[in-house]
Amino acid sequence: MDSGRTIVHMDLDSFFVSVERLYDSRLNGKPILIGGSGDRGVVASCSYEARKFGVHSAMPMRTARQLCPEALIIRGDFEKYSQKSHEITEIIREEVPLFEKSSIDEFYIDYTGMDRFFGCFKMAKELRERILKESGLPISLGLSENKTVSKVATGEAKPNNAKEVPRGTEKPFLAPLSVRKIPMIGEKTSLTLYNMGVKTVRTLQVMPAELLEATFGKNGLSIWEKANGIDRSPVTPYSEAKSISSENTFEQDTIDVKMLEANLIAMTEQLAGKLRQKQQLTACVSVKIRYSDFDTHTVQQRIPYTSADHNLIKTVKELFKKLYTRRLLIRLIGVRFSHLVHGSYQINLFEDTEEQIRLYQALDRLNGKYGDKTVCRAVGMQVGRRRFNPFNGVAV
Repeated sequence: MDSGRTIVHMDLDSFFVSVERLYDSRLNGKPILIGGSGDRGVVASCSYEARKFGVHSAMPMRTARQLCPEALIIRGDFEKYSQKSHEITEIIREEVPLFEKSSIDEFYIDYTGMDRFFGCFKMAKELRERILKESGLPISLGLSENKTVSKVATGEAKPNNAKEVPRGTEKPFLAPLSVRKIPMIGEKTSLTLYNMGVKTVRTLQVMPAELLEATFGKNGLSIWEKANGIDRSPVTPYSEAKSISSENTFEQDTIDVKMLEANLIAMTEQLAGKLRQKQQLTACVSVKIRYSDFDTHTVQQRIPYTSADHNLIKTVKELFKKLYTRRLLIRLIGVRFSHLVHGSYQINLFEDTEEQIRLYQALDRLNGKYGDKTVCRAVGMQVGRRRFNPFNGVAV
């Protein structure tokens, strides 16, 4: 019996643009840019018509406008995109035994073992057709024995198509492609590889794994494995977290407002980092206080979808000032983010600048590598590190 896996990757094509075109057919066939309209904004998504001019997502909007001056610029509506993503998620949930939602517009499906009853590629294509028919959104898929090869196959199938990589043909499928096609090889890594004379995956495949490890550290071995079509990562069952929160019960009740605000900022920073790590956004912020007499009060506020510290801290501080009216000793404070949806910081903050996006990416890399609060706001440094429980979404 064949013990190999069967993994499908599905990706909605130019998702934000496709949703906008559902609501306004006049946008069909035209170059579209979605993102911040200011000179310092970034492109969140762009149509294939705009890509022909060299435009790509995460590009500064001013550069995109120079490359494609006739492009139509749309501010974007994350609430609308989230709703369409939810519709597709529910279709997939009804149809498959196990799936992972890796972002707002991207899914992995594990069809392992289903081949004994049905053809997996046939099932995957039928699911794709159902999504296309019921949602009206174009979607591409790739099928292979692992997540990496399936994701690359999806990219080769686009736009609005499907591609199967039969078991045993992973290496020859990947060999002629550019190294940039391999997930986790970004601009800096590819530049280093180009300087080493490595431009195609074929060259990576025959290089000693030790050389890549010496050049890129532990990531070097992962790059070598992916280039050779090796990826053992499982499809992680999808479950929608409703909220994440953090609370702090003080050893001694306090009325020190500066210390209370420092705790709130530290908790907000940590929770916002967790949102970005899990590629989630929040649209509702709550602050909770419990006085020394155990009288407890909570206030919440709806906000535009975000996972950015500077937006969330501002809201948390405003809510705390609104809530803390009794001037009594406080026993406990807490912060909670709810109305969570999938979506990364980079593609959502339509009006934020390239510099802010890069700042958060750098912060998350450092804190991810060296631990929470390696880099944080000075006001939060006096607050001890807080452990995060991944099972209930609560920091303690």
